Amino acid sequence: MQYQAPRQSLVHGLALLTLSAMLFSAMGVLIRMASHTVNNETVVFFRNLTGALMLLPLVAVHGTGLLKTAVPMQHLWRGVVGLAAMYGFFYAIAHIPLSSAMVFTYSSPVFIPLIAWLVLKETLTWRMGVAALLGFIGVLMVCRPDVEGMGWIAVIGIVSSLLASLAFVTVRSLSATEPTIRIVLYFSLISTVVSAIPMTWAWRPLDPHELALVVGAGVLATLSQLAMSRAYSLAPAGKIGPAAYLAIVFAGFWAWLLWNEVPDHLAIAGIVVIFLATLLCLERPRRRRATEPDPLEETPGV
Repeated sequence: MQYQAPRQSLVHGLALLTLSAMLFSAMGVLIRMASHTVNNETVVFFRNLTGALMLLPLVAVHGTGLLKTAVPMQHLWRGVVGLAAMYGFFYAIAHIPLSSAMVFTYSSPVFIPLIAWLVLKETLTWRMGVAALLGFIGVLMVCRPDVEGMGWIAVIGIVSSLLASLAFVTVRSLSATEPTIRIVLYFSLISTVVSAIPMTWAWRPLDPHELALVVGAGVLATLSQLAMSRAYSLAPAGKIGPAAYLAIVFAGFWAWLLWNEVPDHLAIAGIVVIFLATLLCLERPRRRRATEPDPLEETPGV
C-alpha cells in the first residue's frame, strides 16, 4: 500500500516541535551528567542502541513491510551524516554550557541555504548569504575560539551544525514519501551499527547509575526525534522551525536549576544573533501571489 503523507497542520506541527525541543533539552541534561565519567563514544552508542531497541518491536507489529523503501541511499546518507553531527554535538555538551551547546544543533537552519548552494547548486540570495554569515559569527560568539581550549570545540561545533543541516534537509525530503517511523527506525539502525565500531576499543562496563543516564538519554532522544520528524511532516520547516529554539531556553533553565550555570553576555548575544539570522533566512524576498502555489504548503506524496 502506497504511503499517504499526513494532512498538513501548522498548529499540530508547532506543538510537536515544541515538545521535541523540551525532550531534547532534557536529553542534554542526562548527557551532561553521564559525560562526567562516560566517554563520548559510549554515550553516542547507547543513545542509538536504545532508540533501535525502542523501535524494533514496531517491525513485529506492522510486519517487514515497514522496512521496505524505495530510497535506501537517502536513509543511509541521513544516518551517516546525522551520526557524525551527533558525535560533535555530544562532545560540545560535555565541554561548554548546556544552552550554548544547544546552539550548535539549532544554528543548522542558517546554514541550510549555503549547503544547498554548495551541494545542490541551488540559488543563494544575498539575504541567505548574510544570514549564513551572521549565523557563523553568532556561533563564534557562543563558543569563544579566542579562549584557551575552546578553538577545537568551536571547530567541532561548526562542523556539527553543517552536518546537521544536511540531515535536516534529508528528513524533509524523506517525509514526502516515507512515514515518520520508518525515517527514525532506519536512522536508529544505521547509526547503531556504525557507532558500534568505536566500541571495540572504547567499551568498558557501566555501573547502574551510568547505564540509567545513557539509556535515559537514548529514550528522550528517540521520543524527541519522533516528535520532530512528525512535526516537519505536518508543516513546512520555514513556518515552524523557529520554535525549535525553545530547546535553548529549556536547556538554559535546566542548567541554571541544576548547576547554577548561566551563559555570559557574549554567548547570550550570540544566541540572539543566530536566532535573528534564522528569521532573516526564512523571510521571503517577495510576497507570493494568491494564485501561485507554495511548494512547501502542498501535501506531498498523495
